[in-house]
Amino acid sequence: MNVESRAESLRQKHQDLEEAIEEENQRPMPDSAVLSDLKRQKLRIKDEIARIDAKH
Repeated sequence: MNVESRAESLRQKHQDLEEAIEEENQRPMPDSAVLSDLKRQKLRIKDEIARIDAKH
């Protein structure tokens, strides 16, 4: 997988996580543990995207 396709894949995962966070927040009683995990994953992906972009 080349760098551009890796970055695009990560951006898609980032967007999917954003949607999962929004969906969890729409529930009557959002699970804070689930939200924390999703946000952690999203941040990890954001950091990896930033590293890839910095190299180019």
